[in-house]
Amino acid sequence: MASWNSFPLEVAYEALGWFAFVSWSISFYPQVILNFRRKSVVGLNFDFVLLNLTKHSSYLIYNASLYFSSAIQKQYFEKYGYGQMIPVAANDVAFSIHAVLLTAITLFQIVIYERGSQKVSKVSIGIVSVAWTIAAVCFFIALSNHSWLWLISIFNTIQVTMTVIKYIPQAVMNFLRKSTDGFSIGNILLDFSGGIANYGQMVVQSVDQNSWVNFYGNIGKVLLSLVSVFFDIIFIIQHYVLYAGNKTSKSEITTEHEGQIREHLVRPSDQSTPENV
Repeated sequence: MASWNSFPLEVAYEALGWFAFVSWSISFYPQVILNFRRKSVVGLNFDFVLLNLTKHSSYLIYNASLYFSSAIQKQYFEKYGYGQMIPVAANDVAFSIHAVLLTAITLFQIVIYERGSQKVSKVSIGIVSVAWTIAAVCFFIALSNHSWLWLISIFNTIQVTMTVIKYIPQAVMNFLRKSTDGFSIGNILLDFSGGIANYGQMVVQSVDQNSWVNFYGNIGKVLLSLVSVFFDIIFIIQHYVLYAGNKTSKSEITTEHEGQIREHLVRPSDQSTPENV
């Protein structure tokens, strides 16, 4: 395995990685605290939380497997070259563990606090069921020929897919309510900072190694940062520009809104998507 060529770049890599860990980890707490203070989860989209739990669980499996398993690392080197560095850092594993725990706590708050008429959509339940079914099938396929690197790449693909999908229900809910009341913007600001730092960490490693292998060797980490930052910008615009100061009644999430959210989450195949001109 390759070693660092520049000590300052190594320090920068570690600093950016742990800054991303702190930002992303703290980002979970504003929403948990907000739910606790309000004793309500009205305004927090339940699909977002369920999809988020699947996403972080998949990412934890990928990070922990590649970081700790010598067999998977060997397969990685055989594919990308023994002169490369493993593209998963200790902060990636630490973040994934923390993320699964805090998302599970948020899901528990949904169970015990006031929910209004909100509920998890059948669409999201279906998406999560399909994701874990695919993972289970792939596990048994990999078991026969020990294709462990291929298997964890499936989990990486699942986490990227969940990252893209999970933000849509909350963004649509904010749009339909014309309010971000009940949804913590502190979460988003910290998530944005973590995404930038996470991407910067990969750039530092590539500069030091004079190789961009770590980008396509861990494409999931790249897409995680880019997709998160993209949606964070949308939420920031919604909160500070489009719906600044707008408040929604604590218990007002109508059935019509829920139906519209599900429609935006998964559009039927026989409906064409309008093009922006």
